[in-house]
Amino acid sequence: MSSTFQLRRDSFGKLVLTTLEGEEHVGVIPVRAFPIQAPTRGISLVREGGKEVAWIDDLAGVPEQVRTLIQEEIEGREFIPEILRIKDVSSFATPCTWFVTTDRGDTEFVLKVDEDIRRIGDTSLLIADNHGINFLVRDMFRIDKHSRKILDRFL
Repeated sequence: MSSTFQLRRDSFGKLVLTTLEGEEHVGVIPVRAFPIQAPTRGISLVREGGKEVAWIDDLAGVPEQVRTLIQEEIEGREFIPEILRIKDVSSFATPCTWFVTTDRGDTEFVLKVDEDIRRIGDTSLLIADNHGINFLVRDMFRIDKHSRKILDRFL
């Protein structure tokens, strides 16, 4: 838990974790155990070489300053836009271009093969484009009817 360590940024922008014993770990990286299904739970802080130096059960249980630093670091490293709406596809055969609205704005991407759509849990999908960028459909059953109809053609 965060009561066992302090977290700050150094002058180079790297995260520095200081243990209760005063040991400093410069350049720690937060890694989410379940980035899609539980993005705020199970976060490991690892140092160079991948060795874990701290564990956070739930971000809600840490001080706001620590939570903000961790969220900023994760957002700067992870780029998984969430698809809110599928406006159109160029074809129902792959490869095809998808025209979507995401939580980061409108975009388009090329789906190379049907296998680039992977189920994550019961309701989520991860869709990889031709450049390796992953797009998330958080709940395929709650997305609008038009988008669901398009998804059904690929699943």
